[in-house]
Amino acid sequence: MNRNLAYVSMAVAINAALAVSNISMAQDNPVNALKPASAFQAIADENQRSVALFEEAGKVIQHPRCVNCHPATDRPLQSMSMHVHQPPVTRGEAGMGVPGMMCSTCHGPENVKVVGQAETIKSIPGNGNWHLAPIEMAWEGKSLGQICSQIKDPQRNGGKTLDQIVEHMAHDDLVGWGWQPGEGREPVPGTQAEFGELIRAWVETGAACPS
Repeated sequence: MNRNLAYVSMAVAINAALAVSNISMAQDNPVNALKPASAFQAIADENQRSVALFEEAGKVIQHPRCVNCHPATDRPLQSMSMHVHQPPVTRGEAGMGVPGMMCSTCHGPENVKVVGQAETIKSIPGNGNWHLAPIEMAWEGKSLGQICSQIKDPQRNGGKTLDQIVEHMAHDDLVGWGWQPGEGREPVPGTQAEFGELIRAWVETGAACPS
């Protein structure tokens, strides 16, 4: 019995070590990491620091997980390849689809694991507020500098102040879905908290945009 307990304890310890190792590897992977806002303090010129902060946040903003819901047309995009959504859907009123094919027809309040489907479809995304961003907030096909100017413009950002932009980026749960996109999907880099801090620091340094 003692020997069996020893084996169990060893297995638990090994699994725990592997879990910590996997977390560490994910954090060290530049594809899935964000530099903290504090990493830019060494940039003496405040304007340059502001631009650098937004460029780091751009790893999230320009990731397909985000751009797919900020399309330049009335059709959402899908997957890392950013192909047009299938089945065919359109923006509709308030970005929630059209009668008979509303976003909520397939997208529920949370991600749903799919069993027995193609290997490429492992889950259906979900959020209680699932919808497309307004066309005024389209990011598809734009440079990071253009997106930056758009985010700052109340005429194109839903009438938000910069403080409200910080709040939206840091705490909105639909934005947060990008870090929890469901099985089979690559999350956006870093964490929502890190992203929010980058956006806050960008605003505090003058909200300068890349050229």
